[in-house]
This record gives sequence, structure tokens and C-alpha cells, in this order.
Amino acid sequence: MSAPTASQILAAFAAKLRFKDIPADVLEHARRCIIDTVGVATYGARFPWSRNLVRYASRYGSGGPCTVLGLPGVRLHAPYAALSNGAFAHAFEQDSLRYPGAGVHPGATLLPAALAMAEESGANGKTLLAAFVAGCEVMFRIGAASHHSSEALGFHAPGLTGPYGAAIAAGRTLGQDAATLARGLGIAGSLSAGILAFTKAREGTAVKRLHLGRAAEAGVLAARLAQEDLAGPETVLEGRFGFLETYCRDPDASRLTAGLGNDWETRKICIKAFPCHVTAHTPVQAIRQLMERHRFAGADAEEILVEGSPKLLSHHDIPEPRDLMQAQYSVPFCVALALYRDPADPESFSDEALNSPEIRAACRRVRLVQFPLSETPRSAWHTRISVRLRQGETLLQDSPSFRGMPESPPSRNEVRAKFMTLCAGLGGAQAARLLEKLESLEELSTVSLGSD
Repeated sequence: MSAPTASQILAAFAAKLRFKDIPADVLEHARRCIIDTVGVATYGARFPWSRNLVRYASRYGSGGPCTVLGLPGVRLHAPYAALSNGAFAHAFEQDSLRYPGAGVHPGATLLPAALAMAEESGANGKTLLAAFVAGCEVMFRIGAASHHSSEALGFHAPGLTGPYGAAIAAGRTLGQDAATLARGLGIAGSLSAGILAFTKAREGTAVKRLHLGRAAEAGVLAARLAQEDLAGPETVLEGRFGFLETYCRDPDASRLTAGLGNDWETRKICIKAFPCHVTAHTPVQAIRQLMERHRFAGADAEEILVEGSPKLLSHHDIPEPRDLMQAQYSVPFCVALALYRDPADPESFSDEALNSPEIRAACRRVRLVQFPLSETPRSAWHTRISVRLRQGETLLQDSPSFRGMPESPPSRNEVRAKFMTLCAGLGGAQAARLLEKLESLEELSTVSLGSD
């Protein structure tokens, strides 16, 4: 007998994982992420790119039992619900990720797949929570083994890693055994997709939102085909022409299974504080803190210097964003917006802000540079900001982290407040009922997040 491959080891772990075996704090991280994801997806349903996608999904998927978040009157078959909810969750740059960064988005890829399978199969809340954790443990390890190197090659990493995690989350919700889950991982390897062309293009940036929806949909497809005994390569992760060799630079295959069952990757979930790319979070938080501490206005900032990682310059130095998605991806724009708007309020990121002369002018006053080679930043998100005021004073702030990272997670009240803000469109009473259901998820005998 040959030694089991990484996908077989991961699948065996996921199949055996039971709700009662998951540490309480790990469950809390998972529950917090699920609540956050439902909120951001509900808010994300309102945008034109989301409505474009759900029209397609409704054309082919109407009549199913699965909830489409933010659209109480719409029910779809599972693959199309996963596609829609995954895209909605990523529709406005508010969905969760991992720290340290590994090119994984747990909320937008895992929850839509697991929720669709739970609503289709009648699974209970404990099953959904355990499946979400299993998906995190597998997908986060795959991302960590890649050294987050796929994006240096031009791929949008969550579109590559997402199908693996979603296949585990969907299959585990269905109660699949280890062999079936391993087949699902093998199939998922042929469903990865997403390139970063949108960051440099003149148009078409909305396609970014599709990558996460497709990853969730791919998980449903992989899990169901695996259940039909379709085979996938058992060496899909670490083997010749597998994920790590094909999509990554200098990967570390040992990280695929390191600490499995002891070191809980779910503890590394990061909840976003602002509706923009995570690389902008530390400088945006810093500028707001400096403004509060030193009582200056946006017009007082003569020049802003942001020191950060090489990725900050290669992917996010977009001084003249052409549309709102590029603006949310642009560190200069996000910092400039924070001078004049509340960046924690998603309504602040609007076409009005994009076209604001004062924000545009401030954007041109933000300069990005790499940390000196003599310094080692704590992570790709660590930044140091220097603000030179018109009065001549220079203010400095070093920001290795932001509120929402694992070391400083949002409180339960902060999670609730964000959820109610994002779900205001449902009406206060319905949003409160949905939140109550999510906060007691493990008590639900069947999962359904549609309107009562």
C-alpha cells in the first residue's frame, strides 16, 4: 500500500470531524464569520453586477429550495444559489479572509456551498458549522502551502483555492465519507479559475466578484460529481502538475497537512473592518486614528506617505481608479476617502465619492513606497503612514494590524452592529430575526435562511 496523499489525509480528517470535537473558540470564530458573511452577502445583493448574475442564475436555477441572501423572494437550485451567494459575499470587498494572508476567502467560498447543500439536504446547524470548520482547515492549509504566490503569476488566488475548500464544505454537509471527499478534492483541481487582469484593465472589473461565486459553485459541482463516483487525481495538490506545481512559486507541500487536528486554522479567520481590499486596512485605520487624535481635517493633509510590502506597490498603487471596484482595490484612493468619509460605512464608497474632486485631489497626494530593505514588516498588511500637514507638522503611525484580525477580533456587539447595518434593507425586524437564527445556529434542526 502506498502512503496516502495530502488530499486523502485532508479528506479523512474532514470526514471524521464532529461538532463535539471542535474547540469552543474555534466554533466562535466560525460562527462570527458566518454571521459576517450573511451580512455582507445580503448587502452585496443590491449592486448591478450582482443583479446581472442572479438574472442568469434564475434563468437556469429557479425552483430550487435554496436561499439567495438579500433577495427574500428568490429560491434557486443549489449550484446557482452557491454561485449567487458567493458573488454577493464578494460583491463589495467586505468578505472575510485569513491572517497571515494565503489567498483564501472563507466566507464567500465555504458558506455559500455549505448553505446550499444544507438547505437542499435538510442538514442541521451543527452539521453546517462542522462543515464550515472542515472547509477552513483544508482550504487554509492549501493556501498556506502556496505561500500566496499565485497572485505574483497573475492569478486571483481565492478563485484557485476556493473550489477545494468549497468541495469539502459541501461534501461534509452531505455526510460524505473520506473516499468521496478525496474524489471531490481531485475534481476541484480542474475547476480553479480567476486572473487579475481586472486590476489593470480599463473596463470589466466587475468580473472579480464572479471568481468567488464560481469557486462556491465549483464546490457543489465537485461534491456532487464525487458522490456519483467520478474520479479525480489523488495527487491533485502536491503531485506532478498538481495545484502547487502549476499555480505556485516555491510552495511548501509539508504545510498541506502540518498540525492537522491540533493547530486550528479556523482561528486565523480575519474579519474586514472596511469595504475595501485588505491591504488598505492598516493605513485607513491609521489615518482615521491620527485625525481623531490630532483633530485635523482632510484638506489639512498636504502629503501622505504609506510604506508597505512590495505587493502594495505592484497590485494596489492605483492613483486614478476608473471605477468603484478599482477604487476599492486602490490604497491611495481608500486613504484619500478616509480623509473625507467614514470608511467603515459602506455607503461612503460610492460613485459620488469616486468622482469627488476633493477625494481625487487627495488621492494624488498619497504616495506608496516599499519598506526599507533593512526592515522586516510583520506581514503583507503591515504599513507605516506619514502625514505632512499644511501647517508643517508631520504625523507618524506604525500599523502592524487592524481591528478584525485574529489577535484583535471584533466583539459580539461589533459583529451585531455591522450585521444590522448591512441588513438594514431587510427591515429591522427581519434582520433581527435572521441574526437571532445565526447566533443560535447549532440549535437549528434544519437550516433555512430564507424569510420566515
